[in-house]
Amino acid sequence: MVCGNFGGLWFDVFLIVCVVRTCTCLTFKYHNNSELEQVLKNFTNTTTNIKTRLENIGNSFNRIPLWAIELTAAEENTLGVPNIKLIGNIHGNEAVGREIILNFMEYLRTEYDRNTTIQWLLNNTRMHFLPTMNPDGFAVSHEGMCSGEYGRNNGKQGDVEDLNRNFPDFFHDNKIPRQPETVAVMRWMDRIPFILSAGLHGGAVVANYPFDTVKEESWKTLLRRIEKARNSQEEYRLRLHYLASKPINPPSLTPDDDVFRHLATVYANNHLTMHKGVICDNGKKFKGGITNGAAWYPFSGGMQDFNYAKHGCMELTLEISCCKFPRASELPHLWEENKMALLRYVMEAHRGVTGQLLDSVTNLPVSKANLQIYGRNMTFHPTKNGEFWRLLLPGEYQIQVDAPGYYSTLQGFTVRNFSADQLPSLTKLKILLLNSTIPTTPKAETPPSSTPTIGRDLRETTAEEGQTTTLLEFNLLGHFQRSADSKSEYSKGLKPDIFSCFLSMIIIEIFLFVVL
Repeated sequence: MVCGNFGGLWFDVFLIVCVVRTCTCLTFKYHNNSELEQVLKNFTNTTTNIKTRLENIGNSFNRIPLWAIELTAAEENTLGVPNIKLIGNIHGNEAVGREIILNFMEYLRTEYDRNTTIQWLLNNTRMHFLPTMNPDGFAVSHEGMCSGEYGRNNGKQGDVEDLNRNFPDFFHDNKIPRQPETVAVMRWMDRIPFILSAGLHGGAVVANYPFDTVKEESWKTLLRRIEKARNSQEEYRLRLHYLASKPINPPSLTPDDDVFRHLATVYANNHLTMHKGVICDNGKKFKGGITNGAAWYPFSGGMQDFNYAKHGCMELTLEISCCKFPRASELPHLWEENKMALLRYVMEAHRGVTGQLLDSVTNLPVSKANLQIYGRNMTFHPTKNGEFWRLLLPGEYQIQVDAPGYYSTLQGFTVRNFSADQLPSLTKLKILLLNSTIPTTPKAETPPSSTPTIGRDLRETTAEEGQTTTLLEFNLLGHFQRSADSKSEYSKGLKPDIFSCFLSMIIIEIFLFVVL
């Protein structure tokens, strides 16, 4: 009997140890860099209801690994699935973001099997998380440090470079030496076509949207002063003086300002307090809890500007706590303030357009092209699979495609509106590009035209499980119309045009007769 009880006791102890070792055991505390790595590994090992992928995207100045984790329930090769990323702790002494991200990951995993909205989100989205971009600065910062610059930057003492001033700038030549953390994130962006992003900061409560940088000559003096004074108390003094004097700065607006204002408003309105215009110690009040970056204070080399200008990824800088490094006891409240705002924000990745560029003859993806939404002078590019995404508000738009070796194409499409109780759905396009070696009309009629081809809007909308897909065909000056491939992810519900097919056959026969 004694031996039996003794054996049972050891079994219970063994079982408890196993549970402890495999559980993420996430608590409201600041996890140091070693603990953070272990939390992410445990999270990956213990998640069974959704797919996870943990990778080291690079190392910090002090050779600390930068761990990023992907979370999704989407099928591996499904087209049109948007990629989203959340990055925390860009400034080492602004620590709340790294813990908010960990709690958001845990929330998504826990709620997946019982919350239909989160289930839809993960089934149709690829979520990526980088809880800390600056483990160096975090390591030398201290809980309770609400202000100051100590630990803000990377390096052994957190005083080397400001990582949010270290990216290539849209208007200026950024000569600050590129840091390993910045290079790692830039390479990460090169590999994954992120469409929506957020960087989590501290020291204010506001949703900040691009541009932070300014083009005007009058601001270059200020930018030079700040650059020369960086990593010193003088820079901190300059910024305090700048904020305290409350100058009226002109905003630096992007061609997609309406979308950025919408995204910022979505976050602020779903945050428990941000939309009220919280006043922190610097005395600045932001109407509606949002601000254009340059209208607050301008600087060059920011990460959100680089995301947008280089990759077409719309990123906000989310300032989520007045105190940069508040006591751990405040983390539960800060999590509750930001939980719904984060959820509603990432859902916005499904408001806009996605599509694929294909060769009209081979049906193979076209990966090298410049794309613009007509009237919005900002170029973006497709992936190696010819896929593209763009966040847009409801309305009528045209997309211009310029690909080497193909006729220029202008294609119309519609972005639907969705009510508050509806799940959004991306408008899906399939754009067939005609090789420029193929004449646009038979030689017997007219010489080849140099006029860009126009993609006419031949939409057919199908409603399936509450989602609307807009399908577009390539129409070459009204003479050449191809039906979309019924097997394509972007072609569900499209029906062939019998008359156009018959007309195309006649044209092809005439063309072959003339050539042969």
